Amino acid sequence: MNNTAKKLLAAAIVFVAAIALWDVLWGSDLHVHLGDEDFDGPLGTLFGLALAGGGLLIAVVAIVCAALFVGVVCAGVGIVLVSALVLASVLVVAAISPLLLPLLIPVGLYWLFTARARRQRRASYQPAA
Repeated sequence: MNNTAKKLLAAAIVFVAAIALWDVLWGSDLHVHLGDEDFDGPLGTLFGLALAGGGLLIAVVAIVCAALFVGVVCAGVGIVLVSALVLASVLVVAAISPLLLPLLIPVGLYWLFTARARRQRRASYQPAA
């Protein structure tokens, strides 16, 4: 950030703080209606803050409960889906395994010959002690 932006940011913060201080000291337009009663001034502010805090507390509890419920449901569904996928793959491999034997014999022979050649190359590269 350049110097002008820093000065502008500091001025904006001071301006917002001044407006907030002005509202705290001279703003008295908060009115709370409870039933037929009308509260304003410091008592109205106290009631407003208490009721808003209680509402936020209820909202937080509800959101946490909903998140836990969704987490448990999704975890349960995920476990069922993974189990079904594993079962399906085992069934497919069991059904196809006799048909894969003609393909597995050449693959196994290739693997055997390459492993044998690799082992011989390693033995020839051993330095003499």
